Amino acid sequence: MQKKLIGEIELAIAIAIVVVIFFFSDQIAELRAYGLGGAFLIALFGSATIIFPTPAAAIIVGMSGSFDPLLLGFVAGVGSGIGELTGYFAGNGTRKILNDRIKESKDIEKTVKKYGTLGIFVLSFIPNPLFDAAGLVAGGLKIRWYNFLVACISGRVLRHVILAELGFFAINLIN
Repeated sequence: MQKKLIGEIELAIAIAIVVVIFFFSDQIAELRAYGLGGAFLIALFGSATIIFPTPAAAIIVGMSGSFDPLLLGFVAGVGSGIGELTGYFAGNGTRKILNDRIKESKDIEKTVKKYGTLGIFVLSFIPNPLFDAAGLVAGGLKIRWYNFLVACISGRVLRHVILAELGFFAINLIN
């Protein structure tokens, strides 16, 4: 009974975070004016939304002309990985619903069950609009939150470093 209540509370908090981020998405984009701290927050909020896409990665790429791309990618990757915890914590109460409604969710669940944190790392690295489902699945499967977080941050840092480097190269090519 207590575990069910905790799962419902986690889901409610995750939904509240998504709603707040959705309504304040225009203001979130303005955070780029705050440098690397802004990049961290943009990536964090961009990943904290569940299912709703945000332009966070595009904003980070655009910022790569102003900052060291390696540092920018690292900061954005850490923020993005932490932001994915909303999906993970919401996963406690939604895994079964998700599997019943989203066909790809069963494939993601098989990958996470088979490969564990390595699967989460790979899924968080590749540009994958269904990664939110991986967070929900990982939470539902009771993978330790810190194992999920380390795998997710690792994949996101690698992805954001590559994106920032590509953005830096493209911006310098144009200039």
